[in-house]
Amino acid sequence: MSNSPTSSGTTVVPRYPLGVTGYIRVLYTFLRNSLVREMTFRANFIIQIITRAFWFFAQVTLFEVIYGNVNVINGWTREEYFAFMATGMLINAIVETFFMPNCANFSELIRTGNLDFALLKPIDTQFLISFEKVNLAMLNQVVLALGLLAYALTRIGEPISMIQVGIYFLYVAIGVAFFYSLMITLAATSVWLGRNQGLYDFWFYITIFARYPREIYNGRKDSVIEGADVLQFAFTYVVPILLVVTVPAKALVKTVEQPHFFVVGAIGAVVGLVVSRFTFKLALKSYRSASS
Repeated sequence: MSNSPTSSGTTVVPRYPLGVTGYIRVLYTFLRNSLVREMTFRANFIIQIITRAFWFFAQVTLFEVIYGNVNVINGWTREEYFAFMATGMLINAIVETFFMPNCANFSELIRTGNLDFALLKPIDTQFLISFEKVNLAMLNQVVLALGLLAYALTRIGEPISMIQVGIYFLYVAIGVAFFYSLMITLAATSVWLGRNQGLYDFWFYITIFARYPREIYNGRKDSVIEGADVLQFAFTYVVPILLVVTVPAKALVKTVEQPHFFVVGAIGAVVGLVVSRFTFKLALKSYRSASS
């Protein structure tokens, strides 16, 4: 629950009369407004789709070249790695479709004072900040990722149970929740920092570790540099970035040798959401409106 500014500089706590149905209607309105906005600038919309498609095929081509020289990379065959790649692309595409444009714009709302208007609306402020703008061009990436996943599974040829499919999509949702919690936490710091220009840079730096399977970070025992083991441990148990993509991919195409990773990944997402919610509410309490 957020605080709303008044002309006297004090704050009041608004009520949120909307139920689940009301929030669904609001989300539908956001989607419709985003579609109208994209169709107003069709050329930009098409360019974004082409650009993302080029990036997708460039990534696939890169690993086609790599697997043309090796058969297996740390236990991952070509088809298994493509399933992993598709999973990572799917999670990132969902996050960038719904959350990235809004979180990136949060500091601008603070700078211009437009956050005041968001606080006055009879709706949860975090929901409004998170979903108001939808980058529909990124849905193209969702389609491409699902296509790559279907191709990889077809080439693997192993039967897949409905339980595996259910676990897969559950952990895709967990991965989305985890990355969203990181993003909204970073966006909330704009209240204290004033202007957070490093959102996109931070997003790139933090997600680049999740672009490769956890096994890639296995350190060599005969190496004088054992940083890979430290990195693997930190991003598995402290901030489980290496699990949010590896776990769902393994649940679908490989055996998860360490089943406790399912628990660690789920706990990481839940803790991330709780911490991000607390941080967002704390940031709003620190916010001084344009009218104060």
